[in-house]
Amino acid sequence: MIAVKALFWASLGGLAWTHVGYPAFAIVAARLFPRKVRRLDATPLVAVIVAAHDEEAVIGRRIENLRALDYPSERIEIVVTSDSSTDNTEGLAEAAGARVIRNPRGGKVAAQDRAVRETDAEIVAFSDANATWAPDALRRLVTSFADPEVAYVCGQLKLQDVDGGNQEGVYWRYELATRAAESRLVSITGGNGAIYAVRRADYVEVDPRFGHDLSLPYLMVQRGRRAVYEPDAIAYEKPTPSNETEYRRKVRMFEHCWLIVLHGRMLRRQPIGYVAELVSHRHLRYASGLLHLVLFATSIALVTHGWIYDAVLAAQLALLLAAALGIGIARYYVLVTWATVVALWNYVRRGVPATWAAPEGTR
Repeated sequence: MIAVKALFWASLGGLAWTHVGYPAFAIVAARLFPRKVRRLDATPLVAVIVAAHDEEAVIGRRIENLRALDYPSERIEIVVTSDSSTDNTEGLAEAAGARVIRNPRGGKVAAQDRAVRETDAEIVAFSDANATWAPDALRRLVTSFADPEVAYVCGQLKLQDVDGGNQEGVYWRYELATRAAESRLVSITGGNGAIYAVRRADYVEVDPRFGHDLSLPYLMVQRGRRAVYEPDAIAYEKPTPSNETEYRRKVRMFEHCWLIVLHGRMLRRQPIGYVAELVSHRHLRYASGLLHLVLFATSIALVTHGWIYDAVLAAQLALLLAAALGIGIARYYVLVTWATVVALWNYVRRGVPATWAAPEGTR
């Protein structure tokens, strides 16, 4: 029974820390011990790279949006790197004024790698085909590169409202608050594909199955650099329409996250503060589904052994009931947490593909 109680408290503590304790601690610590970033309004030569596979529905307005940015036209190159698109993505991109690079089907990262190899720009910025940038987004994004320690900058993604009940926006605001705190403390532990940039000299070609969002920040820190968050560089995207479609998107995303966590050597040669960020924000967060399963099983085993065990079991049953009844945030949390377990099973069973498809309802 001692071992069961130990598992109960370890799983409960892990969940409480990653979801509540760590974000609160990081926000307070960032206010007390901020690490400044030198910023300067400058216009370095930038290549904005949009990886695309069958994006004819959105690629024209994506290029139009980038061409309308408040940034000197002679200092920006717009590149669409096509992952073997089978529709008219490439033709529409060329007609809109972008330079198009055609690639064999190999996945988003492989297409991005080739585009970086074929540019001489000082800064390489990246965006999704369905994103929209605020007019000053690029100017804001590159200001932090005035700091010689900064190698990677991620902007702020704002999710547009949807009618289908997806609660991702609630989680996303919580996630961005944690990201801002991490940026001020050491470095961020993850980015987003809608808006980010890297010094060309610091760009790293990673396993094509990894993706940039999770891999580039920790790789920059491993090399003695910083990965920071710039909330004033704003991009907009349409989220998936419902909690169920978000669940399917999260399963695909977490498959790649598990690959990086288990094989990416994230903790190797990292500063102790950044190790704490990675374990607290990434490792424990992705393990939430497993921790919940352990907590549920040990709670059942410990029924009648104390009020705390009964109360925790009752709380879990109430959460599951609320999710079954379709109560928004409860259903979102249960589905996304279960997605971490399904993703791990998929990864162990069949591995992770390098290619990708657009999430449902986001175009």
